[in-house]
Amino acid sequence: GLVNEAGEVAGKIKKIFRDKDGVIGEAEKEALKAELGDVLWYLSQVATELDLSLDEIAEANIAKLLDRQARGKIQGDGDNR
Repeated sequence: GLVNEAGEVAGKIKKIFRDKDGVIGEAEKEALKAELGDVLWYLSQVATELDLSLDEIAEANIAKLLDRQARGKIQGDGDNR
């Protein structure tokens, strides 16, 4: 599912930094593109089940980040900064 695919992306990125000094070559880029496509598919399925569009989710996230920035709370942790 979604978490497994996101883990595959993280694993590939880890190996790029571990084995290739963080240099993303064409082969790595294509492999990441394939895995990100899987993540996007699962994410879109979750959004569909919730009757949300990816645009709606992205716009809400941008608004949240802009609000945090305006309040000087962009750093730190916690959902309700």
